[in-house]
Amino acid sequence: MNNQVRQVQVKAVLPLEGSFAVFLGTDEKTFVIYVDEPVGTAISMFMRGISKERPLTHDLLASVLMAFGGKVERVVINDVNGSVFYARLIISAENELGSRKVIELDARPSDSIAMAVQQGAPVYVADKVWQAVEDVSEALEQIEKRNLDANSNAAVEDPEEDDDDEDDEFTEDDLFEDEDEDDDEFDDDEDEDEDEHRPGSSTF
Repeated sequence: MNNQVRQVQVKAVLPLEGSFAVFLGTDEKTFVIYVDEPVGTAISMFMRGISKERPLTHDLLASVLMAFGGKVERVVINDVNGSVFYARLIISAENELGSRKVIELDARPSDSIAMAVQQGAPVYVADKVWQAVEDVSEALEQIEKRNLDANSNAAVEDPEEDDDDEDDEFTEDDLFEDEDEDDDEFDDDEDEDEDEHRPGSSTF
């Protein structure tokens, strides 16, 4: 793996209308990747340790890997083109004779992050991606503070009024409310396929 990478943490997973925003970063910087709703839900459940009645897709894949002596070693988000990110999923497997094999797969960042969180594997970002993405640390702090205040207020307000209060719903505009309206870096039209993998993307 190329040494020009840095480890990041999944800092938050917030629902949008029909999708999820996954915030990744360090104490220095935070950036966001938009993922489809099923995978976003899975990542959120893995982060909170919520048990499921039946195995979901990522649970099934983890079980298959385990059956063959495999596990997720790490994830590398290695490229970005506009709002579309690309990733590599690094898997290791060891047979009964102790022979170890490492496999690197092209994968969507959303699925890769879900597998990493599910198995406690580290997530890395290539420096070229790190330099290209916008820092949304301050916006995330404001969103979390607003949600915390909303939850505190809900504890003392009439529960019947909660369903009618939509002022605190997180939207994509919360991240870029101070930017020019012409900035289409995170165009809504790209949300559905923004983290689709690209054959032949660079490897680490």
